[in-house]
Amino acid sequence: MNNIFEKVGLFFRGIIDFFYPPFKKYMTVEFFRYGATGCMNLVFDWTLYFVVYNFVLQHRMVHLGFISISSHIATLCIKAPIVVVTGFLMQKHITFSHSEIRGRIQLFRYFILFILNFGICYTGLKILVDYCHWYPSLSNMSLSIITIFISYFSQKHFIFKAPKNHNLS
Repeated sequence: MNNIFEKVGLFFRGIIDFFYPPFKKYMTVEFFRYGATGCMNLVFDWTLYFVVYNFVLQHRMVHLGFISISSHIATLCIKAPIVVVTGFLMQKHITFSHSEIRGRIQLFRYFILFILNFGICYTGLKILVDYCHWYPSLSNMSLSIITIFISYFSQKHFIFKAPKNHNLS
């Protein structure tokens, strides 16, 4: 199964790298790959949030018997595990494919980052939607911008740390 992910990652890396030359003067190929995969996952995240919030939950509270969850928080809980898996796979096999850290350690570290980002998003949604009365999808998008910066530096220097003299081709 891992071999399939590596082949798919290599395919997408080739497509992303095809568009890299005009940006070569301004950023590293690793940062360009992170941006491309991050944008794909971010658009997926925003689309999934919008669809689940508006069409699946239809802005309604989710009643679990012992607790009721507001639709914007329930949407976060539904979309987060899906987006974290797609994000991890893209970053592992496209952006940071040269990391020598074992996959299960990367996954564990990525999960720690997920918990941190989830906490930021949960707290932010509670504040922006419940107290500032922002629209939930707009709030989710705003919070994504904050977590992007935290995620890049965490992934580059902790989760997928590569050897000092690695080749990005």
